[in-house]
Amino acid sequence: MNNRFATVWLLAAINAIAMSSVPMMMLVGSLIGAQLAPAERWATLPIAMMVIGTACGVVPATRTMQRLGRRTTFGIFIAIGILACAVIGQALAMHSFVLFCAGSCLLGVTAAALQQTRFAAMECVPLADGPVAASIIMCAGIVAAFAGPELAVRGQFLSPVEFQASFWLGAACLLAAGALLFLYTPAHRPATQPSADRRTSLALLGNPTLLLAVVSGASAFMVMSFVMTATPISMHLHHGHSLEDTKWVLQSHIAAMFLPSLLTPWLFRLIKIRGLMLAGLACYCATIVIGLVDASVLGFWGQLVMLGIGWNFLFVSGTALLPMAYQPGEEYRAQALNDTVIFSSQAAASLGAGWAISAVSWQALLLLCLVPMVVLLVLLLWQRVAAQ
Repeated sequence: MNNRFATVWLLAAINAIAMSSVPMMMLVGSLIGAQLAPAERWATLPIAMMVIGTACGVVPATRTMQRLGRRTTFGIFIAIGILACAVIGQALAMHSFVLFCAGSCLLGVTAAALQQTRFAAMECVPLADGPVAASIIMCAGIVAAFAGPELAVRGQFLSPVEFQASFWLGAACLLAAGALLFLYTPAHRPATQPSADRRTSLALLGNPTLLLAVVSGASAFMVMSFVMTATPISMHLHHGHSLEDTKWVLQSHIAAMFLPSLLTPWLFRLIKIRGLMLAGLACYCATIVIGLVDASVLGFWGQLVMLGIGWNFLFVSGTALLPMAYQPGEEYRAQALNDTVIFSSQAAASLGAGWAISAVSWQALLLLCLVPMVVLLVLLLWQRVAAQ
């Protein structure tokens, strides 16, 4: 068992160290954006650009892995991440909002490749142990959740330009992760013949089960990104809470996104996939209720923790439902469709958060989250009727 999972734990360490730059950007990206952007409604554009970079980087990352292998590809994209941190540091020195957004996009491209570590880990163990390997990789996000914001705060005033050294520390973490890659030996997998695609993407969406899976993942990311992206501005700039308190809330939120993965296999057996979706919606409802009545630090903490748990339940249940909705040979088209919708929705939500937090109150912003939640609830009922 230990020998089989040694590579999994190594990949988890690489992922935790390298991905710390993402929660760091989540904490300070909108705060820096508010300083550099021509108007506050554009403050969340850097985070949206990071998500767009992730969406654009998925296909190049996977194709490069097919041609050059996982280790080489991870190395290339980690180098892109180091370049991204350097670009962001220069953008802060030049007070350039455009360059800051460009660096954020490059950082998202790196994240697209690093997300493939869960698949690389599953290849290193027997098929039956795949879910355990994936859970280990997801739980590595807890380390990144605390390390990333800590880097942001520790590096805030280490250089004459505020937050510039934070991204230097992020580049150092990426360099350390790249060094660990020399210890990684990818699993050997025999080549398989790709199957021909069956139905078009539009036809796939006509399947109620697949549509439910896609909307579950998209709703999870839309609500989570919409609220999380706006939180630093609302907490630190509008409500006057300290950056330390804001950092703690964001760290708790990201930890809450990944910790439930330790329990979801048991929850699947107990309440099934659709029950887990309903539990996720219930957590999102709790987020809104807490936010409507409490704007203290503890209130924001409760909102963001429930937001993280709800994201986990909805995203994991949608991911588990997806393979049940397509035929053999359609997996690549279905997975590509799923990821395209999810990342596009996340980018739109991140960008929309900047407009919302500058135009409406925090409570009104939370109420806007009811729209994708109601859509998902309607699809849950529709899918249940269609399955009977």
